Amino acid sequence: MPAGSAVLDVACGQGRHMRWFAQRGHPVTGIDRDPAAIAAVRTLGEAIEADIENGPWPLAGRRFGAVVVTNYLWRPLLPTLLDSVAEGGVLICETFAEGNESVGRPARPDFLLKHGELLAACAGPQWHVVAYEDGFLSSPDRFVQRIAAVRRTAHGTAAPERYPL
Repeated sequence: MPAGSAVLDVACGQGRHMRWFAQRGHPVTGIDRDPAAIAAVRTLGEAIEADIENGPWPLAGRRFGAVVVTNYLWRPLLPTLLDSVAEGGVLICETFAEGNESVGRPARPDFLLKHGELLAACAGPQWHVVAYEDGFLSSPDRFVQRIAAVRRTAHGTAAPERYPL
């Protein structure tokens, strides 16, 4: 992601990702519906308490150098999250996937990504998928999908052209 670019942590919880990015010089914004979570991250950067499943998106029109989403899925919000990534910025997403119902919670299909769902969401010409995984992790046992995708620039390129893995 571009050095010093702003980072949005969606469903930020206690701010683990906000803290990591802030320590590396990125301005950070966290959003969560839990007042205690927002209170815990206020010193890290911009902290927004909002119910993003039942209310309006409080960051309309804003774009970030990175949008980070972990252990959270609300499908109607996915297009908004993709639109919140600036040109040359990155989407980093990891959440539970189909199969997780066999090892624990969440188990409801509404909260589990279908096979290839993140890859399909980033399949358009404006996205360059850098990394994608769909499988099983242990300790604790869980099925997940994860993706890192860069939003191409207006010229159709992802900058830089090569990404260290």
